[in-house]
Amino acid sequence: MTKFAVIPVLAAVLLIAACDRPDRVDDPVPCAAGEARGQGSSAQTTAVNEWIEQYQIACAQAAVAYASSGSGAGVKAFLAGEGDFAGTDAALGDADRAAAATRCGGAPVVHLPLVIGPIALAYNVAGVGDLRLAPATVAKIFAGQVATWNDKTIAADNPGAALPATPIRTVHREDSSGTTANFTRFLAGAGSWPYRAGSSWPAPGGLAVRGSDRLAAAIARTDGAIGYVEASYARVNELATARVGDARGGFAAPTDEAAAAAVAAARPAGAGDLRLEFNYAELYGGAYPLVQVTYQVVCQRGASAVARGFLGYAASPAGQAAASAAGYAPLPDTLREQVAAAVAQLR
Repeated sequence: MTKFAVIPVLAAVLLIAACDRPDRVDDPVPCAAGEARGQGSSAQTTAVNEWIEQYQIACAQAAVAYASSGSGAGVKAFLAGEGDFAGTDAALGDADRAAAATRCGGAPVVHLPLVIGPIALAYNVAGVGDLRLAPATVAKIFAGQVATWNDKTIAADNPGAALPATPIRTVHREDSSGTTANFTRFLAGAGSWPYRAGSSWPAPGGLAVRGSDRLAAAIARTDGAIGYVEASYARVNELATARVGDARGGFAAPTDEAAAAAVAAARPAGAGDLRLEFNYAELYGGAYPLVQVTYQVVCQRGASAVARGFLGYAASPAGQAAASAAGYAPLPDTLREQVAAAVAQLR
């Protein structure tokens, strides 16, 4: 962390300099006096807290608060008219976008992808220190179609590996989760997943636990376990993580760089809205296909000046450097510029 010690000063300098150059889209939005409130995704909390600290250092008359209530609760509160923005690990569905338009007084809701990172397949299998899993294999494991670690399906992904006959014990989220939504979308893209994608776990069996921290702890104490969790939780708990197969037979580890490569290949869902859509068949060459994109959702019109300034800082080079120092993958440059431009259009 010491090599990032200059970040607070750098952030302040960039923010203050931006006040003299408001026409620069990729600069932070000028400071404003007042407050802004948000709530939602816990996966992005560390990054948001870092942004709040650095933004308030530069903008002494601004106060920003963020409640780490979870994606579902954050979106629900936002749709009910609470706060300026909500953090969510999954883009709003059709019904929520319609409700958001009502909440926003007829203006559209804007998705700002500001935090990205890999979802790790963390596992605990005695004697297995390196594991490769193709997407179709992952789908079969979590559907209960592959029951032991020495199954021929897993062995085909790991030629020459000594795999034990240990029973597979899958672990999934019990609570509604954006991580589950992203993971099940990946499984659906694998082509071997017989269940729907969504924020609630759809398949029978397995161990259900609430929250990413408890899920990581359950894997750590269970021989034969495998589960999906934000990579930061796997790192903190020193869990082994599988390399995941891509569309051309390669295998990538859940690094921030590999996640950023996957995000760089994603496409916005439509003009003016930065909901990202992944074509898993196009992810290869070192791109890690199991990615979580965390959004801030905000009304295109009506957000406070402080909210606009804060989100502009988060989308700036300094803001993304601060997120990187906090352990997240920075946005690819092209996407960061698109997010900064979208923030500049908020009124």
